[in-house]
Amino acid sequence: MSQTSRIPGFYKHSVQRRLRLLFDQGVLNREDYDALRKSRTVVDAEEADALIENVIGVHGLPLGLGLNFLVNGKEYVVPMAVEEPSIVAAVSAAAKTMRTNGGITVRSMDPMLIGQVQVVDVEDVTLARELVLESKEEILDLANSLHPNMVARGGGARDIEIHVHPATSTSPEMFVVHLIVDTRDAMGANLINSMCEEIAGLLEQLTGGQVFLRILSNLADHAMVTAETVIPAEALAGGEYTGEEVRDGIILANQFAEVDVYRATTHNKGIMNGIDAVALATGNDWRAIEASAHAYASQHGPYRSLTRWWQTEEGHLAGALEIPIKVGTVGGQVQSNPSVGIAQRILGAPSARELAEVMTAVGLAQNFSALRALSTDGIQRGHMSLHARSVAVAAGTPRAYFDMVVDRLIDEGEVKVWRAREILDEVRAEGPDLLVPAGGGRGQGNGKIILLGEHAVVYGRHALAAPVDVAMRAVVDEGDSDIEILIPQWNVSERMHEGAAPRNSLEESLQLILRELELESHALRIHLRSGVPRAMGLGGSAALAVAVIRALDDRFGLDLTDEQVNALAFRSEQHAHGRASGIDNSVATYGRPILFRRGDDGPVIRDVAVGRDTPVVVGLSRHEGLTAAMVARVAQARESTPQAYERLFDEIDVLTLQAADELERGNLEDLGRCMNLCHGLLNALQVSTHELEELVEIARHHGALGAKLTGAGGGGAVIALAPEDPQRIVQAMRAARYRAFITHLGENPEA
Repeated sequence: MSQTSRIPGFYKHSVQRRLRLLFDQGVLNREDYDALRKSRTVVDAEEADALIENVIGVHGLPLGLGLNFLVNGKEYVVPMAVEEPSIVAAVSAAAKTMRTNGGITVRSMDPMLIGQVQVVDVEDVTLARELVLESKEEILDLANSLHPNMVARGGGARDIEIHVHPATSTSPEMFVVHLIVDTRDAMGANLINSMCEEIAGLLEQLTGGQVFLRILSNLADHAMVTAETVIPAEALAGGEYTGEEVRDGIILANQFAEVDVYRATTHNKGIMNGIDAVALATGNDWRAIEASAHAYASQHGPYRSLTRWWQTEEGHLAGALEIPIKVGTVGGQVQSNPSVGIAQRILGAPSARELAEVMTAVGLAQNFSALRALSTDGIQRGHMSLHARSVAVAAGTPRAYFDMVVDRLIDEGEVKVWRAREILDEVRAEGPDLLVPAGGGRGQGNGKIILLGEHAVVYGRHALAAPVDVAMRAVVDEGDSDIEILIPQWNVSERMHEGAAPRNSLEESLQLILRELELESHALRIHLRSGVPRAMGLGGSAALAVAVIRALDDRFGLDLTDEQVNALAFRSEQHAHGRASGIDNSVATYGRPILFRRGDDGPVIRDVAVGRDTPVVVGLSRHEGLTAAMVARVAQARESTPQAYERLFDEIDVLTLQAADELERGNLEDLGRCMNLCHGLLNALQVSTHELEELVEIARHHGALGAKLTGAGGGGAVIALAPEDPQRIVQAMRAARYRAFITHLGENPEA
């Protein structure tokens, strides 16, 4: 468990950097860190099929962290699974304010649940009540006989209550026995139901009636939790508002919810925004928690606010949330979902009672945040930024343009999907100049797909390659100190210190570039936006190198030629991948389809004129393709059987040359056949994988003229020639839980 839940600037970091911070602070153990870093925390469709019926896939929710919580003097980092923007940010800000005077104090009852046994046709209710109460110990012993392990852990049936509902014009008289059970750390539904079944026969003997329903109640008013906080008025001041104005506004807003059912409904929904998010993250039944909370809100009269806010004698703001919460921390929900186990460990493996206390603290903080926003600038202003991000996603904004679209939406105040689409068209037309600060430099590099010729090109044969739009944009401006590198789409946020050894191939390549350009002593901020995923065989590292070199060229007026950019990017690729062919950096630099071959005096490059615009689907496997490792693997195999491998390389070369001719003539069916044959030869080189083969099969089955792996293999991506209906192939790949997108050979008429 972390020593503090205060992690300033946490939201500013990339996802990978956040995970590293949590690992370094001990919030995450090594296993959980690796699982989150590699996105291995979600059950797959086959596993989900064992959990519910009629499974067709898995639905995901973002998992965030509520920070700054100090509850009963203990620090908590709180996992929250929720899709609605602003909830995690709001609760973290509220918890930070509440820390100013000791945080949140919580007290709770033992975690009791109620089982109900409905008895009808009881002739003498008074006598039945006496007999049941006299037999209380016998009833409890019978219920507990089914669950000796629960009793040994300090739980089990503890008490009984009797509720009599008089007959009405529409229902008979009912004699209802409540069995009060301490389920310890289990949610306890099955346990309660089995106990009710067990005591049903005895209750019929005692009452002379007939037992009908035997089931738990989700109204957990024997598991009450109360959270309280006191905030000095001066800690509430902000903007144009004094602390006293904010305090009084929060109190008045809460009073509205105490007298008006329409307001109380929305008021309590805000409380549950936080509680439900923690319940989902920790594998608990949020529906049961919701039902219990809303039933309790109306248990003693009209539906009312679950919180109270008032002014203390000292003029401080005080608040309290009283709510029934019964949760569990053991059972199938933990073992069946890996993300639940991680969330519980982030919380410090709490007991069920402790988890309920933390959830109540989150609910109080969420309510404070909402009331504060409503009573000052209004809640919409606080939501604007996060809402704009959701709208940009809904508009289909690519990662390369995402921040620009969000910024414009916020500036204009017209946060609508239709406007986001218009802005996207505008920034695409305007190009990367929008990214450049005064005095900064810009550059761009293209990704690539290899249509044919992988691996053979390393040994002097031809390769046919084409660009993938603009894969990487870079902006370079003056930094505060050292070299700061930001690539949000790759979850990269690093600092390179002058003279320090590179920690990875990215830093090694950048150090080479800066050294060759004699810029290693400058403090620089290098901000990159990527349009291709990392390590997927799409030339991302070469595109990065070209973009950075051109941005440095623009910033410092170096007047580099394309040939100089390409040569330096090639050296960078050699550092990244070992025995690089030079094709990635060539496509990244020149940005057009080429037929490429290595030569003793440098690469031999021939432009390939595309006969007609042709959509190509790029499907991404779930595993990275590590170029250096695969190139080394083929080299090792070639050394053992050189003649066989040379024949394979020659056959690939023949297909590549034919494919270049077919592409120029616009003969796509023959080009597709060449691609299919080339994939078979690459499979013979043992660089394909099960996922790549599945993607190729999906593409061919759904209309691709040709499909093959692209790049070094071992993971990464496939390409599919799809002139007729590329979207059908994309949808099929996505249905199989792969990512996919469309690029174009030649000019895209829709770009």
